[in-house]
Parts: sequence; structure tokens; C-alpha cells
Amino acid sequence: MKAKQTYLKGKSVFVVSLLVIGITILTVYLTGENYNRTVTSNLYLSLSIIGTALFLFMTYGLYKGIGLTDNFPKFREFKSGDLFVHPSTTPDVPSIDIGDGIGGIIMSILLWIGMTILLFVLLILLEAFFWISVFIILAMLYWVFFRALKFVFSKSTETKGDIGNSVIYSLAYTIMYLGWIFGIVYLTEIIG
Repeated sequence: MKAKQTYLKGKSVFVVSLLVIGITILTVYLTGENYNRTVTSNLYLSLSIIGTALFLFMTYGLYKGIGLTDNFPKFREFKSGDLFVHPSTTPDVPSIDIGDGIGGIIMSILLWIGMTILLFVLLILLEAFFWISVFIILAMLYWVFFRALKFVFSKSTETKGDIGNSVIYSLAYTIMYLGWIFGIVYLTEIIG
């Protein structure tokens, strides 16, 4: 009887990927604090750590025959114009002419309070927009990680139990996924 294939959840892989990136950043920062390394040296070190972790993870997954399932929540389709009013429908802002004297002072104070409240609300909306943007960026990163690793682990039926094929596939995909970044860092070091 053939054993069932083991599946990892996409969300778990993404969280682990973020933890590896965070640990890499801390490692590079803490080890570089006493040394005056260049930015490119730090990038090489970071990419080496991430590449090693990725290589080992893919080799293990391919050797064990692990698959990947998507458990990221689905979101409804947004249509353009759902969130914002079209520019042609925005009303004109009225100009307020306040007079001099005690009435003008009171009106100025009330307008000042009103503008403070308006700016406070706009800052809250800006913060919400920022967090939505962070969420969208994380969702895009998740999709990239998930798609890349799902493609790699689609080969796990061929490499299950074969360490040589697992290492070859892992090495090839690691070079493909990180090699271009090493190339960019190398070119910036030569040019700069």
C-alpha cells in the first residue's frame, strides 16, 4: 500500500518564510554591528543565509515528497469606483468670510476645532490606507512564495526518496530564484 503524500499549508510556509527573513535581518544587523561591512557585503550575507535555508527546505521537501496546499483566504472582487467618488461628482468647497470682532474670533476658534477634527479623521484614514497597502503587499508576496514553492514541490513525486535528484532540483531552483539577485548586487558593486 502506497503512503499518502504529506502536504504543507501555504500560510504556514509563508509565515516561516517571513520568520527566516526577519532572523536574517537580525543576524546581519547584529553581526555587522562590530564590523564595518559594506551594503553589498551585507546583501551577500543575507542572500546566502536565505539561499541556504531555501535550499535545505526544498531538498527536505523534495526528498520527503511533500506537496503544498493553498489555504490563504479568498477575497471578493473589488470593482473600480466602489471605494471612492468620481472626481466629476465632488462638490465645490464654499469659502467662508468671517468678520472682525468677537464673532470672527468665535468663528475662527470653531473653524480651527473643525479643521483639527477633519485632519484627525484624515490621519486615521491614511493609517487605514497604509495598513491596507501593507496587507496587499503581503498578499502578493504570499502568492509569489506559494506559486514558486508549489511549482518546486510539484516535482516531489519524482524525487521522493532520491536524495541526488532532490539536491539537483533544489540547487537548480535556488540558483534560479536567487541567482538573479546575486547578479544585480554584483553589477551594482562593479558599477558603483
